[in-house]
Amino acid sequence: MKIAIMQPYFFPYIGYFQLIHEADIFVIFDDVKYIHRGWINRNRVLKQKDGWQYIGVPLEKHSSHTLIKDISIHSEIEWKSKIISQLTHYKKVAPYYYKTIKLVENILNSFNGSSIVELNKHIIISIIDYIGIKTKLLISSECGFNYSDVAGPGDWALSITKQLSGTQYINPIAGKELFDSSKYHDSGIDLTYLSSEYIEYTQKREFEPSLSIIDLLMFNDGDQILQLITKYKIEGR
Repeated sequence: MKIAIMQPYFFPYIGYFQLIHEADIFVIFDDVKYIHRGWINRNRVLKQKDGWQYIGVPLEKHSSHTLIKDISIHSEIEWKSKIISQLTHYKKVAPYYYKTIKLVENILNSFNGSSIVELNKHIIISIIDYIGIKTKLLISSECGFNYSDVAGPGDWALSITKQLSGTQYINPIAGKELFDSSKYHDSGIDLTYLSSEYIEYTQKREFEPSLSIIDLLMFNDGDQILQLITKYKIEGR
C-alpha cells in the first residue's frame, strides 16, 4: 500500500499529480498551520506576452496559528470570474483552450462552499477524474489521526502511513533532508522519493516550467498529459 501526502494546493503543478498517480492513497494534509504566500490559495499561469502571473483565491483574515482546515474563502470578493479572465489570452495559442476553460469554469462554478480545503479537494478530484487517475483521496482532518508520536517534521508522514497500514511512503525528492530513514525502516515502511524528469511541452514561446496544471491542460491532449505525468522515477526502493 503506497501512501503520499501533500497539503491542499490550488490547481497544483504537474509534480503534485505525479505523486497522486504513483500512490494508492493520497492524503490531503490540512491539519497543520497555513503558511502565507504558499500554494494553498494561488498558483501560476502564463501571462499574455511573456512570463507568468498568479491566479488565486482571496481569504478571510486569520491568525498566524490558524490551521489550513480552518481557512475560509473571502465571501465578498468575486474571484471566479477574475481567474477565468486571466486565462482568456490562452485562446490565441493553446489548442485545448476551449476544453480546458470549460473544465475550469465547471469546477469553479459548481463549488459554493467557503472552505479553501474543500475547494482544493474539489479541484483535485475534478482534475484526476478528467485525466483518468483512480487514486483514493483522503482529507487528514477527517481521518481522526493520532499525532502523539510526532516529534519532528518527517514524523507526520510516518505517523499517517502507519495508521493507514501503508508499506511504502512516497515524498517529493526535494524534501529528502526532512526524513530519518531509520525510523521508517524500523516501522517496516519503505521510504521512497519521487524524482521528476525534466518536463517540457510547447507553449508557443519560451517555456515556463512548473506552472499550474491548467497550463499543461491547455497545450496537451489526454494521451500527452498522461505521458508527461508518468515522467518520473521512484528512488530508494
